[in-house]
Amino acid sequence: MNAERTAQEQAPSGPVVPAEPDAEEQREQPKQRRKRRGPGPVVLLVLPGLVTLSGVAGFFALNGGFPVESEQDAGPERNAAAAGVDASYVPWLRKAADGCAAVTPSLLAAQIDQLSGWSNDTGELSGQKGIAAFTGDQWAKWGEDADGNDRSSPRDPADAIMALGRQDCSLAGEVTGLRTEGRVNGDLVDLTLAAFATGADEVAGAGGVPDAATAYVTEVKGLLSRYTALDKADSGAAPAAAGAILAAPVPSLTVTSPYGSRQHPLTGVTKLHTGVDFAAAQGTQVFAARGGQVVFAALTSAYGNRIVVDHGTIEGKRLQTTYSHLSRIDVAVGQTVASGAPIGLAGSTGLSTGPHLHFEVIYDGYYTDPRPWLAPSG
Repeated sequence: MNAERTAQEQAPSGPVVPAEPDAEEQREQPKQRRKRRGPGPVVLLVLPGLVTLSGVAGFFALNGGFPVESEQDAGPERNAAAAGVDASYVPWLRKAADGCAAVTPSLLAAQIDQLSGWSNDTGELSGQKGIAAFTGDQWAKWGEDADGNDRSSPRDPADAIMALGRQDCSLAGEVTGLRTEGRVNGDLVDLTLAAFATGADEVAGAGGVPDAATAYVTEVKGLLSRYTALDKADSGAAPAAAGAILAAPVPSLTVTSPYGSRQHPLTGVTKLHTGVDFAAAQGTQVFAARGGQVVFAALTSAYGNRIVVDHGTIEGKRLQTTYSHLSRIDVAVGQTVASGAPIGLAGSTGLSTGPHLHFEVIYDGYYTDPRPWLAPSG
């Protein structure tokens, strides 16, 4: 069975029981006792109406209860309440994450929770300020007046959330480049959080999440479940990925190693196999699965000769395909290719046990099983 090393390991994240938020105690004023009296005229007039209402209530109880507002119609207020976040923060969390792979409102919220517990007053001794715990140097790089109040401050929640989003998005872009080049392996969220904790250079040096960042990555991912309600669109669920819109990258789609968790045949480590291995003899023609632009075409240590084609956006999310272990690359970065265009020849370069094509689909920055995307060969 053909296989290779293009794998990523999911960081463990156990369930975390959220702490109950502090609540202001409500004090009940003592009520003055009154002498019991017989029914007055008001009671005599109102009582028949109460009996009628009781009957109506009984009817609704027997027939599924009173109509309630659906979660879909609740809007950001309901989602914010479910996540335990100030509703005024929700639009900023969503705006800060908009259009950036790996960065979601829930991820930003989980980071803020880990950094400050949503307190604007933490970190004074360390020089960190605001809910996102920015230092002075960090704020000088990432801070802006996001809400247009003529004041850029890490203590302004809107400014802080948007600055954190910019920082995370930049880091996600850096580690995506490293992963495309085959210099690092791992989940995009894990790598982005690791770069936040230790810097992208440390991630590159470790080839993945460095030991120094493991605790931070685990803590933040453990908090994600508290804030998943923030990722729900107010108008309903996010659109699903498109269906079988990719052409076969090799003449025969015979799978020799599927997408999913597996034990690597060379290293013995069990990790996520991020693509599908298709049987292909040495020198078999490899084709672009869809029209797009070549964004990477070079030799890497793990993937061998590797091509990445960007196909633009599908349902608002970026779609890319990758072709690895090639014996030859026949395209260059920046070149536009049509669906079915020849782009290289299959081989066994890089960390590989024999000739084959390792084919990946990356949708919105995440590896996904390529098979549902592929139309039948031939």
